[in-house]
Amino acid sequence: MLISSIDILDALKTRAGHMACHTVFYDWSLRGQTPDRLIVRPVDPWRGDAAKAQDLLNAAGVQERTGPQWQTDWWSPEDADELWISHMHGFGWLRDLRTLGTPHAREQGRLMIENWLSAYGSWNAQNWRPDITGRRLAMWICHYDFFCGGHDEAFEDQFLSSIVKQAKHLSNTFSMTKGANRMESLKGLLYAGIALEGYEKWIDQSLKCLEHAIDEQILADGGHVSRSPATMLEILEILVDIRSALTAGAYPVPDHIASTIDSVSAALRLFRYRDRKFGVFNGTQEGDIETIDSILAQAGTHTKAKTSLPDTGFERLECGRSLIVIDTGRAPPAPYDKTAHAGALGFELSYGKERIFVSCGTHPANEDWREALRFTAAHNTACIDYRNSCEIKKDGYFGRKVTKTTCEREQTRDAVLLDASHNGYVALNGITHERKIYMADEGHDIRGEDDFTSTLDLMKPVETAIRFHIHPNVKASLVNEGQEVLLRMPGGMGWRFKHSTGVLKLEDSLYLGEGITHRKTQQIVIYGRMSEGDACVKWSLKREG
Repeated sequence: MLISSIDILDALKTRAGHMACHTVFYDWSLRGQTPDRLIVRPVDPWRGDAAKAQDLLNAAGVQERTGPQWQTDWWSPEDADELWISHMHGFGWLRDLRTLGTPHAREQGRLMIENWLSAYGSWNAQNWRPDITGRRLAMWICHYDFFCGGHDEAFEDQFLSSIVKQAKHLSNTFSMTKGANRMESLKGLLYAGIALEGYEKWIDQSLKCLEHAIDEQILADGGHVSRSPATMLEILEILVDIRSALTAGAYPVPDHIASTIDSVSAALRLFRYRDRKFGVFNGTQEGDIETIDSILAQAGTHTKAKTSLPDTGFERLECGRSLIVIDTGRAPPAPYDKTAHAGALGFELSYGKERIFVSCGTHPANEDWREALRFTAAHNTACIDYRNSCEIKKDGYFGRKVTKTTCEREQTRDAVLLDASHNGYVALNGITHERKIYMADEGHDIRGEDDFTSTLDLMKPVETAIRFHIHPNVKASLVNEGQEVLLRMPGGMGWRFKHSTGVLKLEDSLYLGEGITHRKTQQIVIYGRMSEGDACVKWSLKREG
């Protein structure tokens, strides 16, 4: 029996009708008793960007003559990507408008909230995503006095009714999120429970689930399971906000929240260099100094930077003015490996406030760039047979990956030695990569050794490439008939790079440590070939003069 195109069309219409009915029913189920007011309005302690707020007003066409403008087309323009949706529908830009503080900024913020309620007051899957909804609720509640206080009763009823609907949706769906997104969802639910009389059950629910999220995500040394400093900073900000909101509502702060703030703060400082920015590991860019300072200050801890995160898998080596941070850890478990980098035993080197060797970084918005910069070749470590130390599958998760590492450290007053290894390539060819790094002479003498050992008989030679990506501010040139590299820092200081064996090349590279535009730079590469059961490449970097 043949099925006609009319039958198919009718079936699709029926299915669409069922989906529409489901949407309407779910939105109806989110209704609740509208409260009279917000009984508690937690303070937002973070400073926004007045310049960004003015750009927003200019883009909206807000002028003295016109006043606030209704901007429905902002929410979902044709070229909107996930970053745009998250930014606009999360309402983080309210903080910028509040910082600008002009009457037009206040009126435009209120009008945009009213505009959103008109266009998206009913549930829809994309713009009511739990993490976005949690962020939006927190922004609305803590900025209520500035943008909404004293307005007409009809708007206030619509506003408070929407907060109830969105919070009920969060109560149903926060478990669909992972990582910092889950904590963002729980933060929004907590704010609603504190702010609305009669909905205290959401406080208990969010705190109970937050404890489970902390146990799942925060490691014993204070690092995050994703191994990303950027994620750690985001979670620290969320926890500080939650602590502040509980205090504003006269609720006790659970011990696990207070202790987590302390441990994450201490762990985060390991990744902070002397320029007061972060190392660019696992999807992290250098970051904004003022933002980092503000979050750490609000956390209220003053512990020194840790030198070792054994659970997260990072070591900080300092000698004189030289600083190395090296990745010595295992790959994160799924689903936290989807944004992790295949940078096993990759390190970054800085001297004073100047960076010398850097990872290539990441892109804040472009998915293609983000994926490419996860490759092992974008890090200061060894590639074997042009393969990644962790296999990055098409869906972004790891397949083969680093599951076993070793790390030993010896340190005296004048020198430090690190000896670490990983098994990322063992499943391919039985090869273990071991790296030793030694620093002495007030950090002016840095020596490294990369050892490759195979437990299998190699059927054919294996190609190795050890890379050292140079910061764009550092100039590099081949010297001594191409056998050495001279590095010249911005202030004129020189460093000489030498190697023991293999072919030395100076090749093009790039750096995306900040912003959305990459900077051209260079990389030192030592190419080698391993035909027997082991191979060793030694290298050194010494200050000139």
